[in-house]
Amino acid sequence: VQLQASGGGLVQAGGSLRLSCAASGRTFSTYAMGWFRQAPGKNREFVAGISGQGIITDYADSAKGRFTISRDNAENTVHLQMNSLKFEDTAVYYCAASRMAVSTSTYSYDYWGQGTQVTVSS
Repeated sequence: VQLQASGGGLVQAGGSLRLSCAASGRTFSTYAMGWFRQAPGKNREFVAGISGQGIITDYADSAKGRFTISRDNAENTVHLQMNSLKFEDTAVYYCAASRMAVSTSTYSYDYWGQGTQVTVSS
């Protein structure tokens, strides 16, 4: 599975961005998908995850109520709608695919995209 993340950019605090991740392959629906982020000097952290059929979602506390993960298995894409962005959301955002169930651990994910930069100005 190859993953290509896009949609990052510069936005003012309070604004919105929609990240997308396009996946190759015909078995996309068998993978749980996750979004992670990594700020400079910090560990990569879980943001949101979604099961293969989109039934189960999970969010980091920092994302609850502001971010929404969704997927379109017909288009092999997963999205992260980010609203009410804060300065502390600034990071490189990565999408990842897991053969297992939705997980908050980076070790559970088998494939990673290249990352897309999100910068929130205060």
